[in-house]
Amino acid sequence: MPQQELEIGKHFLEAITRELRKLKANGEKAIAQVSDDRKLHLKLDEESNSIDIIVRHLAGNMVSRWTDFLTTDGEKPTRNRDAEFLPAPSLKRADLMATWERGWVCLFNTLGTLTSANLQAKVKIAGKELSATDAILSQSVHYASHVGQIVYLAKHIEWQHWRSLSTPRKKP
Repeated sequence: MPQQELEIGKHFLEAITRELRKLKANGEKAIAQVSDDRKLHLKLDEESNSIDIIVRHLAGNMVSRWTDFLTTDGEKPTRNRDAEFLPAPSLKRADLMATWERGWVCLFNTLGTLTSANLQAKVKIAGKELSATDAILSQSVHYASHVGQIVYLAKHIEWQHWRSLSTPRKKP
C-alpha cells in the first residue's frame, strides 16, 4: 500500500474515532439531563422508542457489529434484535448506562486495532458484503441518527431545564 494511502487511512481512523467519541459524549450529556429514571422509559407514542430502547438497540448493534469485525458477519446469531425494542420499565439508569458503555467499549476497542490496510478488507453485515470503510461509515451514520433521537427525547422531556449541548440560541 502506498505511503499516501496509509496516511489517509490512518487519518480516517483517527477522525472517525474522534467523531464517534463526541457522539458518545453528546448522548451521555443528554441522558444525564433526564432527571428521573422513569423518564428514560417514556415513549412519545406507540410507534416511538424510548431512550432506554434506543440505548439497548445501540449497544446490541455495537456488540454484534464490532465483535470479530473483520472475520464474522456483523449480525451475530446470538443477537436478539427484536428484544432490544421491548419495554424494560424496571431497568435502572446505572444498568442502562452499563449497557451503553459495553457497546461503546466494544466499538472503540475494535477501531483501535484497525490499520489502514484493514480498510479495504471485505466484511459482512447481515450477509451483505462491503468494505470495512463502508461498514464503519454506515455504522457511524446509524449511531448518529440514534444519538440524535436520544438528544431530541431528552430535550423534549426536560425542556424547562435543558442545557444546550452546543451553542445555545440567544434569548430575546
